[in-house]
Amino acid sequence: MADIERHGYDVVVVGAGGAGLRAAIEAHASGARTAIVCKSLLGKAHTVMAEGGIAAAMGNVWSEDNWKVHFRDTMRGGKMLNNWRMAQLHAQEAPARVLELEEWGALFDRTKEGLISQRDFGGHRYARLAHVGDRTGLEMIRTLQQRAVSLGIDVFMECQVHRLIRDEDRVAGALAYWRESGRFVLFRTKAVILATGGIGKAFQVTSNSWEYTGDGHSLALWSGADLIDMEFVQFHPTGMVWPPSVRGILVTESVRGDGGVLRNSEGRRFMFDYIPEVFASETADTEAEADRWYDDHINNRRPPELLPRDEVARAINSEVKAGRGTEHGGVFLDIASRRSADYIRRRLPSMYHQFKELADVDITAAPFEIGPTCHYVMGGVKVDADTAASTIPGLYAAGEVAGGMHGSNRLGGNSLGDLLVFGRRAGMAAAEYAAGLGAEPNVEEAEVDQLIRRALEPFERSGGENPYSLQYELQDTMHNLVGIIRTRSELEQAIEAVGKLRERARNVTVEGHRQFNPGWHLALDLESLLTVSEAVARCALLREESRGGHTRDDFPKTDPEWAKVNNTVRKKGDEVNIEQVPLPEMPDELKTLFEEPAK
Repeated sequence: MADIERHGYDVVVVGAGGAGLRAAIEAHASGARTAIVCKSLLGKAHTVMAEGGIAAAMGNVWSEDNWKVHFRDTMRGGKMLNNWRMAQLHAQEAPARVLELEEWGALFDRTKEGLISQRDFGGHRYARLAHVGDRTGLEMIRTLQQRAVSLGIDVFMECQVHRLIRDEDRVAGALAYWRESGRFVLFRTKAVILATGGIGKAFQVTSNSWEYTGDGHSLALWSGADLIDMEFVQFHPTGMVWPPSVRGILVTESVRGDGGVLRNSEGRRFMFDYIPEVFASETADTEAEADRWYDDHINNRRPPELLPRDEVARAINSEVKAGRGTEHGGVFLDIASRRSADYIRRRLPSMYHQFKELADVDITAAPFEIGPTCHYVMGGVKVDADTAASTIPGLYAAGEVAGGMHGSNRLGGNSLGDLLVFGRRAGMAAAEYAAGLGAEPNVEEAEVDQLIRRALEPFERSGGENPYSLQYELQDTMHNLVGIIRTRSELEQAIEAVGKLRERARNVTVEGHRQFNPGWHLALDLESLLTVSEAVARCALLREESRGGHTRDDFPKTDPEWAKVNNTVRKKGDEVNIEQVPLPEMPDELKTLFEEPAK
């Protein structure tokens, strides 16, 4: 115990992406002693992957746009499974959060009138994504990071939270360890805000990097908080498939928003076949005629490549399964034949330079191979819409780790607004909770000691399981059995396989010492990866319908009864239980927004 580093704060924010930074800024502004604890380096966050823009109904390009239209688009994109209050708050507050970023120094692209420019994105009726070329997330992180550092907020980089600690029914602290030295750190705190992102490293092909191992989801569940909607995993339609050096890396939706189209191995633009109307390709002789047909008949001012992400991903999957995919199991994304090289380099500079430098792929010269990649999880910690509070006092969550906002499918561009709106609300509520708390929460030293001993057990074993082999087997299981298309038999196989992997993980062995030992880090991460994988598979098995990011081949239709409940994950002892909990009832004045037909 003497070797433990100790700190005390009012609010500890776990994660330093957009949600974590915005939460920390707000908690600090509210007078709370605040710290940021991040698994990697400050600024190394998946927020930078949201290149396309921030969805906000500012009306700079289409004056008809407003929060009600944005709210309706978000709910329809989520197939009405969203927490309506979260979708409402997001639509109402996103414009103010964008302007706030600008006040703090963010440099947005401009319209010819000098307003913040806004672009088209899938599922949005109007062009509403405020953007900085195709580097919007990077500009957001730069701005928030600079703000947090200038305020003097304490930051603990390359410090990973291992477990949350409770004082009876409330949060009391967090046990972490320095990744470099292996030394443990105890944070005594009145409130914890989880902003840890997603679960992508449970899957074989993912746009997520090594940090995304479901830490926040698992920390919350192990502490007694509820998770919801874990069956809904978004496979972004366009991740690079070839060459191997860039496999899984995201190709921003902006490529399609700026004119890129999807073609199969026959060179045919196939997305017209997947419009939920009359097939345009049957009535049009040329691609230009098909474009005009779509504009005239669908009336939403965007091509079929910008249908919601789940629909585009399923269409690509269907083409590949029908034998019309590329040599490496994807389809082609073609912007080279639609836009000039100068236009592409100006509008999509990051995409051009990234793939040219990493893989010698020139997106201005020829189509390139893409396919669905595990990108985002809609499910997460169940939170109160107004405060981002979990079901455990003192525990809050914002960003991808929080569930409810996006329902069964997230619209592109809604992630960055989500980070800002609910990061701010989490920071404000956590600071208020901490200020109103009387005595400091109590941390049992015996519990801390026990957690440390368990974390170090892999060093004491020999001849056990290799953590890298276990992760590979888990990723293979999730990719093949719990991917885009699911069936009962495969999900049952996955649950059985995850259970066996969990047993084997109890005998995991690592060699060497605690100083920067990646094998040990992965051995600890396996607990989170197995926890979230089981939650995803069990929720997917129970939901006998297809909706958004969850497609059941044996239940291909959407069932209205399943639109009334969230699958809610609860930990009872060592068991993970799933219960169906009714969705909050939407007020009548918001229901009327859905009476007019979708446009």
